[in-house]
Amino acid sequence: MGEFTTTIEHRLDQAYKHLKEARSTGDDYLADTLTAEIEDLRRLATDNGVSLQR
Repeated sequence: MGEFTTTIEHRLDQAYKHLKEARSTGDDYLADTLTAEIEDLRRLATDNGVSLQR
């Protein structure tokens, strides 16, 4: 696994963790921001041929 893949997966893990926290505290703005970040990271992975587990 390359450094790019590792970085994408780490950033996704963190974004999902923070999204869960934002939703549990009712922070809709942060949840929306994190959802957009997750979508961008997943798109970036797909565009670069990175297969994601999630």
